[in-house]
Amino acid sequence: MIQRKDLASFVLLLFATCLPTLAQEKLLTIDDIFDPAKHVNFSGTVPNIRWLKDGTHYLLTNDGSRKDVPRLQKVDAVTGNAVPFLDAAKMEAAFAAIPGISAKDAKQIANRGSYQMNHAETAALINFSNDLYYYEFGGDKAIKVTTNAADEEVGETFSPNDRMIGFVRKNDMFVFDIAHGTERRLTTDGSPKILNGRLDWVYQEELYGRGNFEAYWWSPDSKMLVYLRLDENPVHQFTVVDHIPYHQTVEQTPYPQAGDPNPLVQLGVVNADGGETRWIDNSKYTPADLLIVRVSWSPDSGRVVYQAQNREQTFLDLNFADAKTGKTNTAFRENSKTWVEAIDNPTWLKDGSFLWQSARNGWRHLYHYDKDGKLMRQVTDGKWEVRSIDSVDGAKQFVYFSGTEHSHVASQSYRINLDGTGMQRLTTAEGSHKATFSPGSKLFIDNWSDVNTPTQTRLYDADGKLVRVIEENKVEALKQYKLGPAELLQVKTRDSFPMEAMMIKPPDFDPIKKYPVLEFTYSGPHAPQVRNGWGSTTYMWHQMIAQQGYIIWICDNRTASGKGAESEWPVYQNFGELELRDLEDGLMWLKSQPYVDGSRIGIWGWSYGGYMTSYALTHSQSFKMGIAGGTVADWRDYDSIYTERYMRTPQNNPEGYKKSSPVNAAKDLHGKLLLIHGAIDDNVHIQNTVQFVYELQKAGKQFQLMIYPKSRHGVTDPLLLKHMRQMMTDFIKENL
Repeated sequence: MIQRKDLASFVLLLFATCLPTLAQEKLLTIDDIFDPAKHVNFSGTVPNIRWLKDGTHYLLTNDGSRKDVPRLQKVDAVTGNAVPFLDAAKMEAAFAAIPGISAKDAKQIANRGSYQMNHAETAALINFSNDLYYYEFGGDKAIKVTTNAADEEVGETFSPNDRMIGFVRKNDMFVFDIAHGTERRLTTDGSPKILNGRLDWVYQEELYGRGNFEAYWWSPDSKMLVYLRLDENPVHQFTVVDHIPYHQTVEQTPYPQAGDPNPLVQLGVVNADGGETRWIDNSKYTPADLLIVRVSWSPDSGRVVYQAQNREQTFLDLNFADAKTGKTNTAFRENSKTWVEAIDNPTWLKDGSFLWQSARNGWRHLYHYDKDGKLMRQVTDGKWEVRSIDSVDGAKQFVYFSGTEHSHVASQSYRINLDGTGMQRLTTAEGSHKATFSPGSKLFIDNWSDVNTPTQTRLYDADGKLVRVIEENKVEALKQYKLGPAELLQVKTRDSFPMEAMMIKPPDFDPIKKYPVLEFTYSGPHAPQVRNGWGSTTYMWHQMIAQQGYIIWICDNRTASGKGAESEWPVYQNFGELELRDLEDGLMWLKSQPYVDGSRIGIWGWSYGGYMTSYALTHSQSFKMGIAGGTVADWRDYDSIYTERYMRTPQNNPEGYKKSSPVNAAKDLHGKLLLIHGAIDDNVHIQNTVQFVYELQKAGKQFQLMIYPKSRHGVTDPLLLKHMRQMMTDFIKENL
């Protein structure tokens, strides 16, 4: 018989033994993932870090939740010792002294999480309330650079010598001389239709990077600026209407749809001290057929280095232009039977030669050229991809880069000698790595995660030796929930292409039972979704769906796989068909598993994934239901630069456009369909979904539709996002 004292000890022991089990019994809710007030931070803490120019310290941004810690800290990378980066009180006082800036605004300005700093990291350029301000750290005074609050300044930059500030106002370029406090206008013909030094919608979205509208580049010696001049006169306007204000807000944006005229582009050089623009000679190209897709300078400031393509992007020329005369010569041309995608500017080395990234052999690799564009050697090679050049150590002749040599679903960090020998993998843990190298390449900060582990941050030396753990990021909240294991696997297509896949089974999975399946897809060219890395909120929502008795299935069709350009090329001029065939090959494997209910398979996706969902439900009977968000319903509706890269123009490929469109197959809809779209989506316009809806209605096909006001291509308002995920969850449970 157990005595009372022993019984108490036994109960405590039993309780302690059961704790791990009890701790992992919690089930996820929509509130846990998406509620603005109640959501759980499942991703933990990823330090906001950027290297400082000395190569031994980094700038750490704190989230502002702790009042006893400076917003910005200067951290010794090796020791972790931290000091305030700036005197926030002095900065606050300097801005509070400026007429028109309130004490509250001054405090906010002096406690920002980041600043646009000059190259010496001694001063900041601040865009506030439609004016620019210059402040030297530690100083008692801030300088108001512009006084045109009615006119917005954009694209502000420091000159390389930190003596001037460039910016664009009303589509004209200006330079401000800091020492003399004078403003100089460099161009004079800017208008709503003529953009000098500023990108339009399609150029920033498809060529220079979403959200980056800057279209001028300082010469390294700070004496000149090269800029794009975009003439929007030929481009059709697209109207986006916000119906929420009592008097509707109407946006008119130049948006070239597939086959329509593009903006006419010129490349000009202007001196920083003013004068006439010297136009780069592009007479070898037809103006209406020209894209200028990258621009930079040679290190000696003598040549403008730019990349030019035809609108269907079947070639790419690397051009060198004399900055004084505009005379141009083509160093070399990248050709393809399909398309050539612009990757990056040349990476210049100290001897004047440069590294070039190209997928010419079907896989993106590094090539070494001399200063005039003559090929010296191929540096990397193999059935894998270089994803980025991260650093170059000229003294040791090392190139540091990220790539997929070890795994197609998880980038690792590597280095290689410039002569192509001695390649070494620096990161060894399985999972995805993102390395950020210090100036001088002596250290790197590695952000690592895998499919089951949120991002962790560590410091390594250039040989890959661990120096210290910066943030282990143990997310205790994850341990409370009953999660299904995420499994990575491969399945083969009918012609033996190995597709990467991920499966999340219900946490209480029983192999004797049969489970319905929800497939998530994107499917677009070179956009893999299967990754051995942390997946954040969508991953947690998938876990929640799995907890409710569904298998989650993600399978990258070959053209989306990221396995080299050679895997993309088969989609040329024919979106939809091959992607769907590969997805169905994945389903064939899935249905062969004894625990899968092949009659209950659903699919969902957004953007290209919304297109693919709509295409699948109109071209296949494999799916019982689908959720299509931000759908491209007819590729004639999407922008010219993205679409024509893969499909050519509608004039040159009418049959391809017709076959690829869910609109044209609406009468064949099979399964339950939920369409979702942002009402003011300026990327994939709601026109797409409306056209699809119209054809479904005429064909007598029933479906569900949800429009999210004030939302663009993604639903980002926390309350609307929560509403959407709840609606999606309900739709799945009701129809799958």
